[in-house]
Amino acid sequence: MRAAYVAEHGPPEAVVVQELPDPEPGPGEVIVDIAYAAVNFPDVLIVNNEYQVQVPAPFVPGSEFSGVIAAVGAGVEGVAVGDHVYGASFVGAYAEKIVVNAMSVNVIPESVDLRDAAAFSVAHTTAMHTLRTIAELQPGETVLVLGATGSVGLVAVQAARLLGASRVVAAGRDANRLAKAASLGADATVRIGAVEDPVSAFREAAGGDGPTYVFDALWGEPLASAVRAAAPGATVVNLGQSAGPTAELASGAVRGKNLNIHGHFAFGVPDDVFTEHFPRLVRHALAGEIKLDVERVQLEDVADAWRRQASGEATKLVIAP
Repeated sequence: MRAAYVAEHGPPEAVVVQELPDPEPGPGEVIVDIAYAAVNFPDVLIVNNEYQVQVPAPFVPGSEFSGVIAAVGAGVEGVAVGDHVYGASFVGAYAEKIVVNAMSVNVIPESVDLRDAAAFSVAHTTAMHTLRTIAELQPGETVLVLGATGSVGLVAVQAARLLGASRVVAAGRDANRLAKAASLGADATVRIGAVEDPVSAFREAAGGDGPTYVFDALWGEPLASAVRAAAPGATVVNLGQSAGPTAELASGAVRGKNLNIHGHFAFGVPDDVFTEHFPRLVRHALAGEIKLDVERVQLEDVADAWRRQASGEATKLVIAP
């Protein structure tokens, strides 16, 4: 099979396309013929050995995929050869085939486009799980989305609206992407880096005492400003660090307002949580209530795809092995 292969950790250019042996399923495992594999920022960190969980080289990167079940191992129930599925695996998706535990895939209706399904697992379920399960977002709350110009952030804007948020503020650096967020339901936008006082900008955009919930895909200085702008008792959930790996948070701002700060690691979420949220997300997507622009690229273009995703040039890219 053809696959993107990392012989040694390094920048995106460390990935080469080559032939590897086809995998075989063990007990409880399935083989998926991959139709599409999504491009995600953590994959770049894993390849460069900068992620919070290290993967020894050599390996095939890629964590999110859709495809068709090609073979099943002993003891597998609930899926069969020919089923259309989406799934997630820490690595291994940038290939023509992948072997995974059968519990790592979910059968999808044939009415769901496999290209769109490949973008569901990380962006959609992460946003929905963060808002519903971790934050327990209630109708009437005010949500500030840091990193609303990325794929997860754009879904979070829409999911917050679907869950009953009274006001959604989208924050990011790209003006065109912020306009997209506004068209998808954001009531106000804040362009990070273009305002002199981001604390005041966040608070004014949210109204009242500031946002009651902060969905943070950035970390760094934007989070520090959001913490200062947040309303008393607000909940902050961090799930990314694209603005930098460190943030200076004033103790008084956290303690004085009784803030609740949570960290979210997508691959630490139990499989049954993803299974719970996915059917609802499918219904919303088929109804046109959650939208995400998805672009297809070739396996040989994985390094360029990572650069485009990181630079904000593309919202969501999927690789067709």
